[in-house]
Amino acid sequence: GSGDGQGQILQRFPEKDWEDNPFPQGIELFCQPSGWQLFPERNPPTFFVAVLTDINSERHYCACFTFWEAVESPQPQSHARNGEGEEEEEEAASPVQPAQLFAPKSLVLVSRLDHAEVFRNSLGLIYTIYVDGLSVSLENVIGNLLTCTIPITGGAQ
Repeated sequence: GSGDGQGQILQRFPEKDWEDNPFPQGIELFCQPSGWQLFPERNPPTFFVAVLTDINSERHYCACFTFWEAVESPQPQSHARNGEGEEEEEEAASPVQPAQLFAPKSLVLVSRLDHAEVFRNSLGLIYTIYVDGLSVSLENVIGNLLTCTIPITGGAQ
């Protein structure tokens, strides 16, 4: 078809909304402002941060890292062989491998804090783990990124 589609959320952390920080509705539209389109070649990854303001005028910094994954073309293509300037009949057309297309996939981090470089590094790490197919649970990686230990003054950690 035209290559246009709709985004969908495949996975999110946390899985349930936090009372003081609900999941932004329509985030899949925001990640691809030009629309979810297929491309004939792999584009380089992109990163941007935008500020979303909620109904209470509170800022939410939305970091979006987008990369492209190969997908199979929805319709097989065929090409007709031509002899001396004449096309052979459709039945004689030899099937050609479907053209490979690339679909965008976005990793999004929403925060009340404005730390674009930390967001870029965190999403880059998650992307690298995903692309390299490392056998590490993304839940553990995200938990480790979001957790820090603060030592007690004058005491043990």
